[in-house]
Amino acid sequence: MAIFADDTGDSRGVPGFFYFREPPPSGRMPAANSKFQMYRGKKVVVVMPAYNAAQTLRQTYDEVREQGIVDEIILVDDRSRDNTVAVARSIAGMQVYAHKQNTGYGGNQKTCYRLALGVGADIVIMLHPDYQYTPKLIPAMASIIANGLHPCVLGSRILGGYALRGGMPYWKYVSNRLLTLVENVLLGAKLSEYHTGYRAFSREILETLPLAENSDDFVFDNQMLAQILWHGFTIGEVSCPTKYFPEASSINFRRSVKYGFGCLGTALGFRLAKMGLWKSNRFRPPVPRSKATAEGGRG
Repeated sequence: MAIFADDTGDSRGVPGFFYFREPPPSGRMPAANSKFQMYRGKKVVVVMPAYNAAQTLRQTYDEVREQGIVDEIILVDDRSRDNTVAVARSIAGMQVYAHKQNTGYGGNQKTCYRLALGVGADIVIMLHPDYQYTPKLIPAMASIIANGLHPCVLGSRILGGYALRGGMPYWKYVSNRLLTLVENVLLGAKLSEYHTGYRAFSREILETLPLAENSDDFVFDNQMLAQILWHGFTIGEVSCPTKYFPEASSINFRRSVKYGFGCLGTALGFRLAKMGLWKSNRFRPPVPRSKATAEGGRG
């Protein structure tokens, strides 16, 4: 088991990267195992942004390992009030990073992706450790990226009609559909939903996007998808069964309303930037892929 040091609090606004104050000599974080599965020659890393996930963490971890293609599992705890960190550190093969203070859902993801790039990930799959999304889709999501079909894959609760059957509150379902409709118009996409917490990314995406410009709150998810579309990446979707139960994480009505307005603001900002009517560091002029790859490298 490898355990990362606690949060240094260092975050520099450099596109696509989040730095350590004192990087390891090799430039990468220590790996839990020396042998990798390397699916189609690509290293697959699962990151888990965790908050009060002690009851469901081990079940999620076991099912991730059962898929047989994951090289590393990194959990980032955002100052949980339960014993999430203790449970995580008791699991052999899980790499654990504990924030000294709560940074928010978006801030947690920024750490997750920084660490995943640090261990040399080629494919990064973000999965909540609350067992709301099934890890059984990991091979399918990784395969889509590894085979060059799409550099981003979403686990959609809407495709296949799983949302309501899985227990999604009706008001959340209606809000999801309305927001998605407006966002598809403003962002020029045709996604079934933008609000799933089950996502997979290529290394190129994580090195390209200026993630430091995004919120540390829940709207980070939405801003990241807008940036992906802004830079011309394609997004694939797979139908994802979802479970809603007391231990599963969810935001309340007030924060949902705030999130909804944040999504609308993000989509509107995207459209205005496309029209040349608004400038934002979040939506910078895309850098040609070949140049971005050459400059980014793997550090």
